[in-house]
Amino acid sequence: MSTLRDLAEEHTGLGPVDIDHLTRLAGDWQLLSDLSFADLLLWVPVRAEPGEQRSFLCVAQVRPTTAPTAYQDDQVGRIVGGPEVAHLDIAYTQGRIWREGDPVWYGDTPARHEAIPVRLRGEDENIEVIGVIGRDTNLSTARTPSQLELNYLTTADDLAQMVSDGTFPPPRHPGETTSAPRVGDGLIRLDASGKVTYASPNAQSAYRRLGFSAHLVGEELSVLSSRLAADPLEGTDAAERILSALRGEAPPRKEVEARGATVLMRALPLMPAGVPIGALVLVRDVTEVRRRDRALMTKDATIREIHHRVKNNLQTVAALLRLQARRVDIPEAKNALQESVRRVASIALVHETLSMSSDEAVEFDGIVDRVATAATEVAATEITVKMRREGTFGVLPAEIATSLVMVLNELLINAVEHGFPAPPEDAPPAEPTMTPPAPVGEVVVSAHRFRKQLHVTVADNGRGLPENFTADASGRLGLQIVRALATGELRGSIELRNRAGGGTEAVLVVPLGKR
Repeated sequence: MSTLRDLAEEHTGLGPVDIDHLTRLAGDWQLLSDLSFADLLLWVPVRAEPGEQRSFLCVAQVRPTTAPTAYQDDQVGRIVGGPEVAHLDIAYTQGRIWREGDPVWYGDTPARHEAIPVRLRGEDENIEVIGVIGRDTNLSTARTPSQLELNYLTTADDLAQMVSDGTFPPPRHPGETTSAPRVGDGLIRLDASGKVTYASPNAQSAYRRLGFSAHLVGEELSVLSSRLAADPLEGTDAAERILSALRGEAPPRKEVEARGATVLMRALPLMPAGVPIGALVLVRDVTEVRRRDRALMTKDATIREIHHRVKNNLQTVAALLRLQARRVDIPEAKNALQESVRRVASIALVHETLSMSSDEAVEFDGIVDRVATAATEVAATEITVKMRREGTFGVLPAEIATSLVMVLNELLINAVEHGFPAPPEDAPPAEPTMTPPAPVGEVVVSAHRFRKQLHVTVADNGRGLPENFTADASGRLGLQIVRALATGELRGSIELRNRAGGGTEAVLVVPLGKR
């Protein structure tokens, strides 16, 4: 199904600013739907030729969580015209809320039609209608409304008028998510003086968790919230946000903590026709959510500390191996110890990255670049070898990153040392000639993802593999480590082959699905 933006751009003449406003409206209108006990459908006029009858396209729909829906089928993407959208056309052309008309039937479901013009207030204070909200109420369960329902409907009418005025939804604050308290969590209505005129049972329960056992009606909510908060500064901030909503502003959401409980609060101004008449305060008890958040933060900090200590221990092991290598006079043993130092150091790189991350995943590109740089610095060759990375590895889970960095470390070292070997120590010096110098060696690490697989290639322009070379028959420890990790820990495949243009390439395929 196409998104609101896709549909609007394809079928209407709305500009980016208009579409952004409609997108914000669709992000906040669950509140209006629940308060209205009605389905909301967002209609916009379809681009038409001069003289053609106006049609409307449904670009978004929301169903109430407080009442049965009027529509069993999704209406998004539907284009309608003629008598069926006469009420939408009146609201769009006359710029007023339409409430006339008899109930209509959708199959066996009777419904009441309403149409609310959606206005956008421009920077030059010009206000224009850019769409229409169809508010359709299922009448099959109609009954005498309770006090809660009457307050919901009254508040819904105020918000509908604000949509028509262009003052709802309020601007979204930077960094603020779309998650917010919902009508069912707790609703408090304030009059223009800031006193509570209605509080739903869930709102009453939320404030009881904060330590207020009396009834909220008649209380000045800003003063009460300030008094209950455990932190005086937090209480003052909460009170100021309620007061700013009473002044017609839309403050950011605020959490209030008291007596071990946490309540998320959102204050919205009520100003139909531009006249401030009070505020709507939505509250949600998020005590358990914040408790789990704190537990997760503690767990994350513990895991990062473990990775930090593992990194330190690996660096200690590498230092001990380095000291041992200095005391060994046998070249083969010295080289073996130095290779072990590099292998341990590459694993330490992964744990160092994890110690600075908030989850068990790492940005792998930086690790590859550091391993590649180290490979060129320590490899035993007199030829200048340049390393280059193409593509991106992206974020990898720790269980893949640890094994993969060891595989890449071995492949890079092999590419440099065996693709561009140093001349033998007893080889006679080359005679000076006028021929140009040999080209600089290059090793390229390329990576891309395809169908939940990571494809990695390490290619060089060196001398290539020996004749009749087979990886299975190779006695090199590095290649044995590569094959064991690639087919075992990584559950992938590895292939070594000569390149068509000269040199060698190693092709590694690693599955990225569930492990």
